[in-house]
Amino acid sequence: MHDRPWWLTTALSGALMVMIGALGAHVLAAELTPRLMAAFETGVRYQAWHTLAMLGVLAWRATLPLPGQRLVLALWAAGMLLFCGSLYGLALSGMDWLGPLTPMGGLLLILGWLTLAGVVLRNRSKV
Repeated sequence: MHDRPWWLTTALSGALMVMIGALGAHVLAAELTPRLMAAFETGVRYQAWHTLAMLGVLAWRATLPLPGQRLVLALWAAGMLLFCGSLYGLALSGMDWLGPLTPMGGLLLILGWLTLAGVVLRNRSKV
């Protein structure tokens, strides 16, 4: 299976997202300020949506592998790492220097979606 690393990455992202979400709901809710809790929840929400999106692209690749799909997965994975990871780190540690990583991660997430649109447009006859 040539996409095995991506399936593994996506599965681990899903498991991590559930664990981090549970941590936030059951442990951190009483400890964090409302602003930091909102940042933490935003990270969980974005990780959830992009993990599901990665599953969709992987399922699509299983039936119709196209150039660019792996780039979409890579952009989303890197974007989640920077965007969600910086929000988790900021909420848990209060280290403000993580703040600039958040928009960089957001940009990678956006680029992933635009790349997905490009894959569709370049392969109109197949999609």
